Amino acid sequence: MFLEERQEKILELLATDGKVLVKELAERFGVTEDSIRKDLGALELDGKLKRTYGGAVAIREKLHVAEANKRRTIDVEAKRKIAATAFKLLKPGDMIYLDVSTINIALADLIARADGDFKIVTNMIDVLLILARAPKVDVIFIGGKLNRSRDGFCDGLATEMISRLKPDLAFVGVVGVDVKDNAVSTYQIEDGINKARVIGSSKKNYIIAEARKFSTDGNYTFARVDDFDGVITDCKPKADVLDALSDLNVEIILP
Repeated sequence: MFLEERQEKILELLATDGKVLVKELAERFGVTEDSIRKDLGALELDGKLKRTYGGAVAIREKLHVAEANKRRTIDVEAKRKIAATAFKLLKPGDMIYLDVSTINIALADLIARADGDFKIVTNMIDVLLILARAPKVDVIFIGGKLNRSRDGFCDGLATEMISRLKPDLAFVGVVGVDVKDNAVSTYQIEDGINKARVIGSSKKNYIIAEARKFSTDGNYTFARVDDFDGVITDCKPKADVLDALSDLNVEIILP
């Protein structure tokens, strides 16, 4: 096997398992441990993994598009699938919190077109604009200071308003879900504080996230994965993610 082929196989194993060990790789490929260490060193220099004691781990991506009108054009079909799955959990008469998330824009579209008496709470401007045209939907808007990316309102006043409500369901957007560290993250601290308050106030909470977010991270951890009742995503995650969610007693909900 050529050097390039071996390194490609190492990356494939990382993508599947999330980590590799020098000793196991040396035995698998029939080469010395020193050769494997050189492979890992070269791949780390290329930014494809992170070396650890005795092996290496996959690098969790940090991808961020600030404004909602730009994010809504990414993974459009995945977001529609997640929104349709989330919609099935709604019951007329429930108070439902729609957090700042482009998936919740798609969910708001479904709610607006449905013939149901829903009570929606949101701090996201795009969601408000959609539901304002739905005569049967009772909308409560969380105000305050407009956040930097102009998605909605995320400040102390918004947090105070959220803390006074008791939604039946909350659908929370995230930047990253790290099942190994039991951590859920976002980018803006104020947004994270609001999300944490929503989780503490709502009777049931669901992460809404594309499957790729199991390998991405934000800069601010606002909750534990097991603070949520479930994760609604677009396709079946990797086996190690499923196992970790099962250990955390968090339901995975698929289309």
